[in-house]
Amino acid sequence: MSAQRILSIQSHVVCGYVGNKASVFPLHLHGFQVDAINSVQLSNHTQYAHVKGQILKAQEVEDLYEGLKGNNVNFYDYVTTGYVGDPSFLETLARTVTDLRTKNPGIKYVCDPVMGDNGHFYVPEELLAVYQKSIVPIADVLLPNQFEAEKLSGMTINCEEDGWKVCDHLHAQGKAETVVITSGEIGGNPHEIVSLGSFNRGETRVKVCIPKIPSSFTGSGDVFAASFLIWSHKYPSDPLKIMTNTVNTTYAVLNRTYESFKHLEKPGSFDKELKLIQSKADLENLLSLYRLY
Repeated sequence: MSAQRILSIQSHVVCGYVGNKASVFPLHLHGFQVDAINSVQLSNHTQYAHVKGQILKAQEVEDLYEGLKGNNVNFYDYVTTGYVGDPSFLETLARTVTDLRTKNPGIKYVCDPVMGDNGHFYVPEELLAVYQKSIVPIADVLLPNQFEAEKLSGMTINCEEDGWKVCDHLHAQGKAETVVITSGEIGGNPHEIVSLGSFNRGETRVKVCIPKIPSSFTGSGDVFAASFLIWSHKYPSDPLKIMTNTVNTTYAVLNRTYESFKHLEKPGSFDKELKLIQSKADLENLLSLYRLY
């Protein structure tokens, strides 16, 4: 069987591990063939004091895709998207996904609608309307965190039942068979992070809770999205295994990262970069650390 082909449209950083730098490595380890378009090219992620680089515009992504199309190499099994910094780019991305479906009607679109976290946007807020109008209706899988899920739905999540209502709302906005609220403080326990997975348009629901690591990380959502694609491809009919494996893979990377800097009094952004390469064995040979609730 030939390797599954993925078109991954995400950010790129020279130093560190976010966007394509965080997601392509796990996908390669599991045998996927990944073609990457970098939505931005930055020196480092935006939690550093200084950031330099370029944001890809609509015409530039159109040119890249037209090159693929002209050479008849635009047949993909999956398209996955993450950080996008420009509204016109996002509109073009929606048209690109639609065109990819003319080449392969069975392509799966896995969308991590990267907009912000912890109550704050870190992209231009006008991207929200584009996600709602053009992206959510065409995605097969939606992977927002709690902040993004609330913004996309216009609803507030104060408890688990609110989370499931948001999932149902997002299912109803388009073709998404799967909606996962990847992380949030849902359920009232400040020492836990909760993930809610709604599969088969809400027919199957899976909740996973893990201990909260006392730190913040950049790039964790990108690792989660890549892991979700990996495990959903390997176990398409087993939502329990998909969620458990995805959460535990991500947690293993974050925990290894935390262990590397927890002894420092004031760890900086470089200290807190994901220890992705050091987690190769964890990414390849999953050990189930936390079970479902």
